[in-house]
Amino acid sequence: MKTMMGYLRSDGSVGVRNHVLVLPSVLCSSNVARKISAAVPGSVVASHNQGCAQLGDDFQQTRRTLINTALNPNVAAVLVVGLGCERVSPHELRDVILDSGKPAGLIMVQDYGTVEAVERGTAIVRKMVEEASKSEREEVPLSRLVLGMECGGSDFSSGLSANPVVGEAADILWREEGRVILSETTELVGAEHLLFERMKNEEMKRRFAGMLKRMIDESMKNSRDVVDKENVPNNISPGNVRGGLTTLEEKSLGAMIKGGKVPIVGVKEYGELIDPEPGLYLMDTPGYDVESVTGMVAGGSTVVLFTTGQGTPTGNAIAPVIKITGNHETAKKMKMNIDFDCSAIISGKETLEESGKRLFELVLRVANGEKTKSEILGQDDFSIWNVGIKL
Repeated sequence: MKTMMGYLRSDGSVGVRNHVLVLPSVLCSSNVARKISAAVPGSVVASHNQGCAQLGDDFQQTRRTLINTALNPNVAAVLVVGLGCERVSPHELRDVILDSGKPAGLIMVQDYGTVEAVERGTAIVRKMVEEASKSEREEVPLSRLVLGMECGGSDFSSGLSANPVVGEAADILWREEGRVILSETTELVGAEHLLFERMKNEEMKRRFAGMLKRMIDESMKNSRDVVDKENVPNNISPGNVRGGLTTLEEKSLGAMIKGGKVPIVGVKEYGELIDPEPGLYLMDTPGYDVESVTGMVAGGSTVVLFTTGQGTPTGNAIAPVIKITGNHETAKKMKMNIDFDCSAIISGKETLEESGKRLFELVLRVANGEKTKSEILGQDDFSIWNVGIKL
């Protein structure tokens, strides 16, 4: 049994980071939250533009994502920063976090105004960081690791090298009884028949088919303008085309490989917590990188493997993002952003299996504390998928 060094939480989950999270409940309190986090090294902030004037599924999705982000095992403690009149209840956020056994506090901007709220919040977070610093890594089974699989800025090399290498890493973790999340519903259209074959029951197939239909219907209702749609199908960006991708199906077949051969054991809504059962979970997210990663991290991902052919600096507020490319030119041009270069597969200097093992060694080092390029650069992206109108 392989092991890693992680932070064991009171609920039995294991984190690979020990962040104190400053979490605004609404955009209106995000400025205060950012100022608090900036004043206290060792804290992170998850700024976002949601939390108010939302209805139905859209409101529930924001609420679920905020709660589950706070519950991610990479988070040691949370300060919720509320405004006071928003739809998402900051008091409920605080209470749910406390009920999980995780330390949590609350500051309301309308109670004090910006300046005093920042002062009071900074004092709370400073104490939380001091307490969190007493936690030490423990040796735990590698099966406690949860990997999120993402691709962005894809090109010809993605489906030939980077995505298959990530699939190899998924298979390695699966053999250790770990869990993997594969997202980006729009980037699985055209390859769904291959995914259906790996699902264990008809209910799972029905649920995933519904997610695909919802994405396709929305896409057709909101197609590109008349000039663009003649040349570029929905979800194939101009950059994808310049990079050598020509159809949605081609992109999808490359994207699904990130899940390796791992059996599909669950289909989850955006930001929904995955189950304890080992295997691959499909999560309904857009193809937009930042929102997709945010959803997977809320679902429980503690490390994200992110492939990119053309290059992107995307990171995350609480989970390390390992940037992987199979394009040698991108690896050179964006060497300060790219963590792993697997272009040797295309040149024939390395096999897929060799590269996969090398990538998983990096995953272990990151899980044990080594910082990724996005962490070093402070790329703390966080954005919640908006699926409805705002009032």
